[in-house]
Amino acid sequence: MEYVTQKIAEYAINLKYEDISPEAVKEVKRFLLDSVGCAYGGSFTKDVNIFIDYYKDISGKPEASIFNSNLKFPNANATLLNALMIRALDYNDIYWEEDPSHPSDIIPAALTPAEILGKSGKDLITAIILAYEFEMRMCEIAHPGIRERKWHHATLTAFVSPIVAGKIMDLTPEQIVHAIGISGSYHATFGAVTAGHLTMMKNTVDPLATQSGIIAAELAKRGYEGPTHAIDGKEGLAQTIVGGDWDIEGLTRDLGKGYRITRCSMKAFPTEALTHSPFSALLKIRKEHSIKNEDIEEITIKTVARAADILSDPSKYHPTTRETADHSLPYCIAALILDGKLTTDQFTEERINSPDIKDMIHRVKVLSEPRFEKMFPEKKPAGAIIKTKNGKTFEAQVDFPKGDYRNPLTDEELLAKVDSMVLNHISKEKRDKIVDMIWNLEEVKNMKDLMQAFTGQ
Repeated sequence: MEYVTQKIAEYAINLKYEDISPEAVKEVKRFLLDSVGCAYGGSFTKDVNIFIDYYKDISGKPEASIFNSNLKFPNANATLLNALMIRALDYNDIYWEEDPSHPSDIIPAALTPAEILGKSGKDLITAIILAYEFEMRMCEIAHPGIRERKWHHATLTAFVSPIVAGKIMDLTPEQIVHAIGISGSYHATFGAVTAGHLTMMKNTVDPLATQSGIIAAELAKRGYEGPTHAIDGKEGLAQTIVGGDWDIEGLTRDLGKGYRITRCSMKAFPTEALTHSPFSALLKIRKEHSIKNEDIEEITIKTVARAADILSDPSKYHPTTRETADHSLPYCIAALILDGKLTTDQFTEERINSPDIKDMIHRVKVLSEPRFEKMFPEKKPAGAIIKTKNGKTFEAQVDFPKGDYRNPLTDEELLAKVDSMVLNHISKEKRDKIVDMIWNLEEVKNMKDLMQAFTGQ
């Protein structure tokens, strides 16, 4: 029988740049620019530099570049580093339907081998389209999503990254099918990485799944075989992760009739995605009313049940690291109230442990709101209530946070976000070159030139 991986592989191989709508091409450029900004910011994190030290120790063929560095590493290692840099600050894109994901985590599965092979900007655009198309479709087909079944969405990424790598590396359809089977059959991720106390693995499992696609594509190109039925066959994904239904046909239904990337969202804050609607509601109150911090008695956040569960369990009232703070709704609300903003500056060790944060965080209460459950995931609703010491209350609700594709960042706001992460580390001249090359990506003839612009040289 023909399995869904065969249909996916045929579509991937046959997709051409000329097939892609101008609107979708523009979104590729926007998400690439957003990802590059996140990568520069993420390049300074402890977790990234641990991996760099490890890869320097084990050495290997110096064939591919990494962001904001003059170092070169083997294809698979450079791919993981580039993906981890994009992901490290939890500031990159977000798509959340039945499952959440960050499709830009997969961009390095195209970008890194594209540099090695000297591919064009049009080739890169086409591969990124595939990354978003199939990652976002994977988020739609499980009912309920696998995250609700206690599995992490990196499990899904491992099925998508070999499609992207295979496209750039000129695999045959049969080889892509094998690559999907190789990667998907050994790279399942359990939900513990984002449940309870958080560690560096929170931001690492997706990049590992992206690296898995590169390794699988490299093996498949050399003749290694993987199960063709890894998604919809005997003991494949749909039969193994139990507890619900799977719409496997959703992976290929209406392919080419529009592109999913136009429905992906950006992050306006470097925090877990379900925190963003509460932030937008809170900022709406602060914009409409003059409330002094010292007058605040209590802040109540109303959100969907999964957000209350993930982001406000007892451990989230005692964050100690960036990973625990950016997934703590009470911490983020306290920092936003006190500082009037929420950027990477609010996630330093000093700020996390400051006395005013520790005082304000215990004034934050998070409640699940049943009526929001009926609205999610079509909408991303949340409400905020500020109660002052004189007994007054101020309330607001939003359906879509800033950065949602229905309330998007403008190009100017996107550039401001990028500048906040890059201009402290590179010259404005270098920044202007990067931005110009991305806005004119289809004109880039050799991806070596683009990656050269992204490095530390």
